[in-house]
Amino acid sequence: MRALGQDIKAAQFGWPLGLPLVDHVAGDIWEVRTKLENRIARVLFAVEHNQMLLLHGFIKKDQKTPRTDLALAEKRLRRMRGNK
Repeated sequence: MRALGQDIKAAQFGWPLGLPLVDHVAGDIWEVRTKLENRIARVLFAVEHNQMLLLHGFIKKDQKTPRTDLALAEKRLRRMRGNK
């Protein structure tokens, strides 16, 4: 899992970045993409006031980001912004 932390750090200090490390998902939500030994990890995040807000991390099982994972990240972002 060290690779995941290194990729998050690279995205944070190199922002803005694009593929293959960072991809836009929807709205204000982006993802850090990390290849592990036999899995693919994703961390959904947003950038607010030059700060990277880590919203949700998961192991990807399908080609597309699951709607439930995206919905959870959107909910957490709304809560961080003060909107319920």
